[in-house]
Amino acid sequence: MDTISAPDGAAIAFDDQGTGRPTVLVHGITESRRVWDPVLPGLVARGRVVRIDMRGHGDSERRPPYDAVTMAGDVRAVVDALALEDPLVVGHSMGGVVVSAYGGLGHPARGIVNVDQPLELGGFKAALEPIRPMLEGDEAGFREAIGVVFGVLDGALPATERARLDALSSPEQDVVLGVWGTVFDHSVDELDALVEELLAGIRVPYLSVHGSDPGVAYVEWLLAQVANTRVEVWPDHGHYPHLVDPARFVQRIDQFDGGL
Repeated sequence: MDTISAPDGAAIAFDDQGTGRPTVLVHGITESRRVWDPVLPGLVARGRVVRIDMRGHGDSERRPPYDAVTMAGDVRAVVDALALEDPLVVGHSMGGVVVSAYGGLGHPARGIVNVDQPLELGGFKAALEPIRPMLEGDEAGFREAIGVVFGVLDGALPATERARLDALSSPEQDVVLGVWGTVFDHSVDELDALVEELLAGIRVPYLSVHGSDPGVAYVEWLLAQVANTRVEVWPDHGHYPHLVDPARFVQRIDQFDGGL
């Protein structure tokens, strides 16, 4: 594990394995780079892999702000420090928002992969609002609310893998509220405008893999926002399709990357 300094001085942790064309992995909220362990051997067999702990997560510094644009800048700082040339940038959940922002801001990439993170945030806002008082309340209420959020996401995820993720997870109230602050603090119309402005900047191939069907309307919306987009649904895989079937995920990444 090594660290670099983000533009605001925050220490961002990462690890760097393998050789060849680079792939950068960005994890979900409350998690760390270690969530990628099941797919790491397969990805390293095909090239260089850099896994990043986002600020407020894993071994990285707890320093706000925790919004997606700031985190995309942290990813860019790691890419620049390691002199990675046009990496394939892959993000799951929160990481899917981060890598989408990364691409939308024009940071160097040969392709973007978003794993199970719908980007129309109005629906997410509607789902969070009823539990917002718990999220912003005492520690017990916060923990209960996080349990509600994550309790419906597993799909076909094996119990052993859920136990591994629980051991790696570190829900920290100020970090979670910081990440979701953009959702809480903007109206649905404002969120739509922010997202669409970012997505308009993506100029590289974009793959969106979903373990639960996001719906025809969402797919049509995303295809209209981002040129050269491919959307795939892996039925009944839940929020963690890459961990339910790591071999299939590595193969799909290899296929997508081979066309870039």
